[in-house]
Amino acid sequence: MVVGELAQEKDIVIIGGGPGGYNAAIRAAQSGHQVTLIENHELGGICLNKGCIPSKVFTHAASRFNDVKKAGQFGIETQEISFSLSALHEHKSKVIKGLRKGVESLLRKNKIEIIQGKAAFISEQKVGVESGHQYEVFTFQHAIVATGSSPEAPAHIDIDHKRVLDCRSVYEIEAVPQHLLVYGSDYMSLEVAMSFHMFGAKVSLILPDEEDDFSFDDSINRELRRIFKKARIQILRKKKVSSVSVDSEGITVAMKGSDSDEEESIHGSHLFVSYKQIPNTGEIGLERAKVDLDSKGHILVQDNMKTSNPRIFAAGDVTPGPKTAVKAIKQGKIAAEAVSGMNSELDSFFIPEVIHTIPPIASVGLTEKEAEEQGYHVKTGEFTLAGNGYAAIMGEKNGLVKIIMDRETDVLLGVHMIGARAAELIQSGTVALEMGARDEDLSFPFYPHPGLAESLMEAAEDLKEKGIHISPKKSVSKREKVSQ
Repeated sequence: MVVGELAQEKDIVIIGGGPGGYNAAIRAAQSGHQVTLIENHELGGICLNKGCIPSKVFTHAASRFNDVKKAGQFGIETQEISFSLSALHEHKSKVIKGLRKGVESLLRKNKIEIIQGKAAFISEQKVGVESGHQYEVFTFQHAIVATGSSPEAPAHIDIDHKRVLDCRSVYEIEAVPQHLLVYGSDYMSLEVAMSFHMFGAKVSLILPDEEDDFSFDDSINRELRRIFKKARIQILRKKKVSSVSVDSEGITVAMKGSDSDEEESIHGSHLFVSYKQIPNTGEIGLERAKVDLDSKGHILVQDNMKTSNPRIFAAGDVTPGPKTAVKAIKQGKIAAEAVSGMNSELDSFFIPEVIHTIPPIASVGLTEKEAEEQGYHVKTGEFTLAGNGYAAIMGEKNGLVKIIMDRETDVLLGVHMIGARAAELIQSGTVALEMGARDEDLSFPFYPHPGLAESLMEAAEDLKEKGIHISPKKSVSKREKVSQ
């Protein structure tokens, strides 16, 4: 290894080239800073190369495949259709390479220096970078840590990436599983279950022992269970997996119910396991940089992403909170703006959650149960897509829109959707909640007709029992309940 004799001086050093890192780099460059971005692997991070983008290629393919199968209802006659996983892999690779080149191009056009190597702090204002046989040392005015997270497999499950898959290997599988077992209930588990079901696999979903249901609003949970049942996706609730055995025929999962000591088993061809993500903070010398961590290894940050070291900021999965690209992108921009002296800070209360199942799920703000637990006097408005004209045109009548409101102030607390185009429609709910909207702020504007967005209007009108395409209520219902 060749060690540089002198430390090179840098303005802003960013460690990590994922969504948080490259957004921070470009925003800092826009503010006039000289920026050095250090990435140990590929630009775009796990999200672009192994996570968000590959998974959405698969979910979109599943949705398109489902559309083709239903084309007959529109008078479109097709021959027998088939699915080629190898062709999908080719498209996935093309998309990833194109987006990665786009990120690299944007960085270079913003005159950002890109260094390939493994970085670690040497002191409070110095970082070392190992690249092959080279080792360089940089001093910096400011640094932003955006090294992301890594999956931590359960100790009793051996992820071999052949029969037993995780979030990074499931989208590399070479053939559609005959019977895919999915262990988990998060967004990745639901997307994997629905995608491979559409591709022709038999799917069984195993919910972990502490979970009797999904984590959405109760109305969304009920609709999701109905959709899964209709799709013949088996749901096994509150199961603790005790062992996984692999043989030439497939895998056998042994498990126990939370209310029973009796062991049962299920056999499948493959198992997908979703598990928690661990922040990548253990090997980058944060203790030498005097950066404080919480008990789980996350970097503690202020609202402007500043750490306990005033020269170092952090963004993305290395910070506490949900591990999503949405959060990382916002935090990266805020960190760069804070370094530039701007009065920027994060308010993460209304981060939208989107799951690309078929149909998709989207949510922002409080669920009905959460609002009641926080002491609000809750009222809800709900509208099923079966009553929406454009949903009928599309043949996409599954789903609903639900709005949570504080009865005393009429302020909206949460918006929850499952149905066609929910991933796009949720942004209207997010903006409304950020602006402190009341029900009239959603019911007053004009909505294109026919259009799916009218479902949001109908749910808002239902808060005051004025929904046009909703049957009149004959008695006091749960939605009129005032929490005590």
